[in-house]
Amino acid sequence: MVKEIIRQPIVTILGHVDHGKTSLLDTIRHSTVTEREAGKITQAIGASIVPEQTIQRLCGKLLKKLNIELTIPGLLFIDTPGHAAFSTLRKRGGSLADIAIVVVDINEGFKPQTLEALEILKNSKTPFIIAANKIDLLPGWRKQSEAILENISKQQEDVMRKIEERLYEIVGKLHELGFESERFDRVESYTKQIAIVPISAKTNEGLQELLMVLSGLTQKFMADKLKCDIAKGARGSILEVKEEPGLGKTVDVIIYEGYVKVNDIIVIGGLDKPIVTKVRALLEPKPLSEMMDKKSKFKGVKEICAANGVKIAAPEMDDVIAGMPIFAVGDGEDIEEIKAQVQQQIDEVMIETDKEGIIIKADAIGSLEALTTLLREKGISIRKAKIGKISKKDIIDAEANENDSFARVILGFNIDVMPDAVSYLNESGVKVISSNIIYKIIEDYEKWLTEEKKRIELEGLEKLGRGAKLLIMPNHTFRQSGPAIVGIDITAGMLKTNTQLMKADGVPITRVKSLKNGEDNVSEAKAGTQLALAMDGITIGRQVHEKDVMYSFISEEDFKKLKEYKDYLSNDEKEVLKEIAEIMRNNNPTWGI
Repeated sequence: MVKEIIRQPIVTILGHVDHGKTSLLDTIRHSTVTEREAGKITQAIGASIVPEQTIQRLCGKLLKKLNIELTIPGLLFIDTPGHAAFSTLRKRGGSLADIAIVVVDINEGFKPQTLEALEILKNSKTPFIIAANKIDLLPGWRKQSEAILENISKQQEDVMRKIEERLYEIVGKLHELGFESERFDRVESYTKQIAIVPISAKTNEGLQELLMVLSGLTQKFMADKLKCDIAKGARGSILEVKEEPGLGKTVDVIIYEGYVKVNDIIVIGGLDKPIVTKVRALLEPKPLSEMMDKKSKFKGVKEICAANGVKIAAPEMDDVIAGMPIFAVGDGEDIEEIKAQVQQQIDEVMIETDKEGIIIKADAIGSLEALTTLLREKGISIRKAKIGKISKKDIIDAEANENDSFARVILGFNIDVMPDAVSYLNESGVKVISSNIIYKIIEDYEKWLTEEKKRIELEGLEKLGRGAKLLIMPNHTFRQSGPAIVGIDITAGMLKTNTQLMKADGVPITRVKSLKNGEDNVSEAKAGTQLALAMDGITIGRQVHEKDVMYSFISEEDFKKLKEYKDYLSNDEKEVLKEIAEIMRNNNPTWGI
């Protein structure tokens, strides 16, 4: 039997760190005036429900003025702001979120995580609005009321001008990223333009407009998507997996359709096959309880209906991970059919990998997808993409990339290296880069890549002969031959032991046997250094004289390779290489070309 209702739209909040995501969520959650008020905001596991009555109280006048009649029962805000929650929560066809709020500090503008959030939203085709936060921090801003447009109109002229400048900086940046946008009251088409709502999460300014835009957009453009059959078994997504004292392994679940009861059979997506178990307990926060207080914060309930958040305790959940679908087997539903539906959903999101490339690991499917998408956009190949902690096998797999040192790397999102793999990792030469911020993982990987390329190039440079020019110092002959030992002044480039030496005729006549700087033997010396040079096979006063200028002899092959490393050569090295090339071209005009 179908029992269709309109459920609350599910809203997630994204944005750069410190731009006010958590503050906005706290302001929305605590916006009721008194505990006794009808329709106060209730807290569910992983979510806060803002009921219709609260929306009416906060922005009823605005809704009436715009001739908008509320048809949604409220708004369900995901209580864990950020990319991880957004990308973890999913259902068939994409993200579980119906709409997102991207919080941008109006004073700072777009930052790396802002851009990352927009990229993820674009790829998941999730509609969003911009909350231009911290308007109260604009120089000269004075709060007149909580209605943002009224406030803006009462500001000094220079403050109003500054607001317009900041808003159009946001409009311009969004345009660069492929989004058309406008301040919410100037939007001509909500299907073509992103609404920007100036707000202050600290002073509540703009909150009513933000809720009004969210409510109006969702009920006007998402009516079909919000239809929900609560007569069938629940359909949900796992937000977090936790160990609870006395309960063991539990899952925090966002239910987006149907119902689930204690003792119902549930099917959870698994990495190898669906996990089938039975609901032992359904738990939700006690009224007005502080979620961070671990004493008696839950109460048991018999059933939960969409859309809502609930903690589920059940056996056989040791291998459950965040981001997996969870379906309850409702009355009259076939368990094998439900298992097939769950498996199909898992198969749809399994990530296609390349024959070669790096290894990536993440804590949940959605996180893995988000990381994969951003890496693919940068042209980075992925050989293996898996969920879970970094294991010894992962390190061995990365180590197997013998022919590509740049692929001997593992990127991890929100995960650690397993304890038994740490010592092996330290000996392997495999690089692990991890963070709980996706853009930082990619940023750190690109930085490591640049440094690794430089390191490898410098190693290659060290193997080549180097250009050097030196003067045999007068009155500094310590031995004429066997070997000849003289004082030299290196006037350009770098001189290494075992380097062949020539004069201006381009013919090698000796080799650097050793270099001594004071009491110390050295293997190389740079321009500006005076030291003792020992040479075999010559006699000072015959083949070489005091005040002679000598050059290092470089093979044509080494000279060509040195040109590839020109960015790592000093200016005087480049100059001496030019002189050496001119000497060699006297006998061979195409030498080194």
